[in-house]
Amino acid sequence: MAVVKARKQDIDMLARLLRAEAETEGELGMLLVGNVGINRIRANCSDFKGIRTIPQMINQPHAFEALQHGMYYQNARERERRLAQRAVNGEQNWPAKFSLWYFRPGTFDNPGPCPPTWYNQPLVGRWKKHCFYEPTAQECESVYNTF
Repeated sequence: MAVVKARKQDIDMLARLLRAEAETEGELGMLLVGNVGINRIRANCSDFKGIRTIPQMINQPHAFEALQHGMYYQNARERERRLAQRAVNGEQNWPAKFSLWYFRPGTFDNPGPCPPTWYNQPLVGRWKKHCFYEPTAQECESVYNTF
């Protein structure tokens, strides 16, 4: 059962984002991106107040670098649709379980170390080239109450 409302076009949109942001990170890496996106919709705190839908989350200004590149605008594939649906259904995985931020430090071929904080929030872990950051309870207590 879905934890956020999602129409077919929303699932396709999320699927395209997962691929564009993390295809090189494998299925779990793409699912982690989906976890962060769903957390942003459900938490309603920090930079994500008022974000209630997948289109709002994806189109939030400066939220995802992938929207600046052509891969996001390709058709959704079935593999990524299944991953997007799993994220919408509430499947969570560490280190994105409560994360609201992630990024890939360094260059594509030479990933750098994860900084201890991002947007003043602590590092919770890394998956391949991406670092994940979870808000403190002071910053966003609601993210810990969404599941």
